[in-house]
Amino acid sequence: MKTRDELIDDLLNLAFAEDVGDGDHTTLSTIPAEAMGKQKLIIKENGILAGVEIARKVFEKFDPQLKMTTYIEDGAHVKVGDIAFIVEGPVRSLLQTERVMLNIMQRMSGIATVTAKYQEKLSGLKTKVLDTRKTTPGLRMLEKEAVRIGGGCNHRIGLFDMILIKDNHVDFAGGIKEAVTAAKKYCAETGRDLKIEVEVRNTDEIMQVLELGVDRIMLDNFTPERTKEAVALINGRVEIESSGGITIDTLRQYGECGVDYISVGALTHSVKGLDMSFKAC
Repeated sequence: MKTRDELIDDLLNLAFAEDVGDGDHTTLSTIPAEAMGKQKLIIKENGILAGVEIARKVFEKFDPQLKMTTYIEDGAHVKVGDIAFIVEGPVRSLLQTERVMLNIMQRMSGIATVTAKYQEKLSGLKTKVLDTRKTTPGLRMLEKEAVRIGGGCNHRIGLFDMILIKDNHVDFAGGIKEAVTAAKKYCAETGRDLKIEVEVRNTDEIMQVLELGVDRIMLDNFTPERTKEAVALINGRVEIESSGGITIDTLRQYGECGVDYISVGALTHSVKGLDMSFKAC
């Protein structure tokens, strides 16, 4: 399995391949090879900055001559007019890396900003907001990193680092008991130490899961009233996650029920990028 850094390297290779191709012919035809210059990243919208570390990788990978001076780090609150960093080096390289860097930083900063707003709604509660696998193909590592920068938590990176038994698994396996028993056997036989979470739809399923013993129960599409009842029933025996149709307006209601986590697909699947630009200076 590839490491985080290897996956990011693959992503950057693809990003350059699709954007630069066999050359930025506008830049190559108008800018002398020996020209040197500077560009600054200007923030044009208030929010949370994310992607500075990845931006540095973009510049270093494309051209080691590019030198980046950072003024604002990942996770900082930024406002209109702030200068996050300045990059100095060959002008041709500055122009060819501009869009790849901006696409990554705008996307990551938008996710971090939205995540911070969701987590702020849970201020004073133990509940943490979780992301999901509803991410842009190929960008998952960066999008989940942006969630962490914004103050949220990662649920699971993919299908490989946790067992999450959902309704379809239960139905195909023949029931909750059959699914959980098979999952535990699989972990034992393969030597994998994986947490097991089970999605439940009603009180009967909660009772079944509690008898079997797992790490976390996901309350799927429960109302706040039913969530409060479920939390009382579970009584701290396992972690509790609320999921399904929860918006920023209803988030605190669920948090006040006493759940440990609330998963929100909207953190990553439909976020607007934070506005910023990369201009000569």
